Amino acid sequence: MTRLPLEGITVVGLEQAVAAPFATRQLADLGARVIKVERPGPGDFARGYDESVHGQSSYFVWLNRSKESLTLDIKTPGGREVLEKLLGEADVFVQNLAPGAARRLGLGAQDLAGRHPSLIVCDISGYGNTGPWSDRKAYDLLVQCETGVVSLTGSPEEPAKVGISIADIAAGMYAYSGILTALYERRVTGRARAVEISLFEALSEWMGSPAYYTAYSGTQPARVGAQHATIAPYGPYEASDGRTVLLAIQNEREWTSFCAVFLDDAALATDERFRRGSSRVARREELNAIVAARFAELTAADAVKLLDEAKVANARLNSVAEFWEHPVLAGRDRWRDVDTPGGPVRALLPPATISGLSPRMDPVPAVGEHTDDVLRGLGYDEPAISALRADGAV
Repeated sequence: MTRLPLEGITVVGLEQAVAAPFATRQLADLGARVIKVERPGPGDFARGYDESVHGQSSYFVWLNRSKESLTLDIKTPGGREVLEKLLGEADVFVQNLAPGAARRLGLGAQDLAGRHPSLIVCDISGYGNTGPWSDRKAYDLLVQCETGVVSLTGSPEEPAKVGISIADIAAGMYAYSGILTALYERRVTGRARAVEISLFEALSEWMGSPAYYTAYSGTQPARVGAQHATIAPYGPYEASDGRTVLLAIQNEREWTSFCAVFLDDAALATDERFRRGSSRVARREELNAIVAARFAELTAADAVKLLDEAKVANARLNSVAEFWEHPVLAGRDRWRDVDTPGGPVRALLPPATISGLSPRMDPVPAVGEHTDDVLRGLGYDEPAISALRADGAV
């Protein structure tokens, strides 16, 4: 089997919930050894979010394949000794503990730089390790609210959160890319640089377009449900058979073709009411009525056929179950089986396909499954391991 790019890299994750586990799982996908440090007993509290996947949490199964689980109480002397030994042999340390907890435990980036100068430390927090909100708790929905995402999402009558944990996912992605950058920098220069990520700043980056639009136009994009706030027509329409089809007009060429082929009214393309993109947005309701009337004459299949003929991008409004069975995922062989403590599950390959490499897709660990193996690897014999257990350190 071809060697994976991060084989030989050891990552210690003092991690919980979503953001840090997402970052470290992607490192594991590329071959890194990821040792996940969990609380003795229940482990990562994300294990208890739900019991939907063979009695296990859907979040945990998604985020923690290919890792080793080590239970450790880092507030005990024995637990701290084990962690220090681990960090002495590791390349990367990732933590997303409660605000300020790592610094209070002497596990901040500056503290660790003195003890482990070659260690790359990645801190993930809600609002940053410094600044006026450094001690404030942050969860995904709270960050969606603070960054203004929720004010943009939903219907005109009611705001709504995004249905997936986008603040956590954004932070996990930037942590992943930041760690890869730091590993490259260390390889080139020999210097281990710390990486700091906050959920707030990660999602702030994703707010770029509406932030610029609001700051320079003086008007915030409106909440328009599944439609596009600043482009029209762009959104869902119901066909005569009750199926919903979404279409997206991106430019004037597509608008002209849409009018001629789909609406069967070429003259509408140059109608002064709809001649420019901003005009179509300003007259969205009037335009939507025209488009909806045409959809009401067509089945979803016929509508898609005409949209394809007009070279206008379109999609079905799928349920999650329909996504799970999507023909693109099956046709591109994106599914693999991964073992979990409750039984095998289907898992998607990582999105980045690297020529000639097959990502690591190893089991999801049970709580503390690898504790003894990790401790033996650090030089602990059986009496020492038993003593750690007796003290509650592991």
